Amino acid sequence: QVHLVESGGGSVQADGSLRLSCAVSGTPVSRGCMGWFRQAPGKEREWVANIVSGKDPHYNNAVKGRFTISHDNALNTLYLQMNTLKPQDTAMYYCAAGSGWCPDKDSYDYWGQGTQVTVSS
Repeated sequence: QVHLVESGGGSVQADGSLRLSCAVSGTPVSRGCMGWFRQAPGKEREWVANIVSGKDPHYNNAVKGRFTISHDNALNTLYLQMNTLKPQDTAMYYCAAGSGWCPDKDSYDYWGQGTQVTVSS
């Protein structure tokens, strides 16, 4: 049984930083697609970043150069380091595990409950 639990969200001012964590059980973070998504009120869930089989990070252009996805095999945890945050980054952030075309949310079978990130100007 796969279980994902996000943490690390909060409220920050613009240009601040946060690091999100996703503790994973039931599947190794080094296998398949491990991704971060976000959803703002009234908007569809949006792909943020992913790694494939523990490597090959990919990023949405909106966050490229500001966000970094990484993982720790020993802790079986996925991370998202978010720097130079902008008000438009405000959303609920979700981690997910799956297989297939990793930027596609339909490729993910397992989701965490989400952690809220709020960025004020």
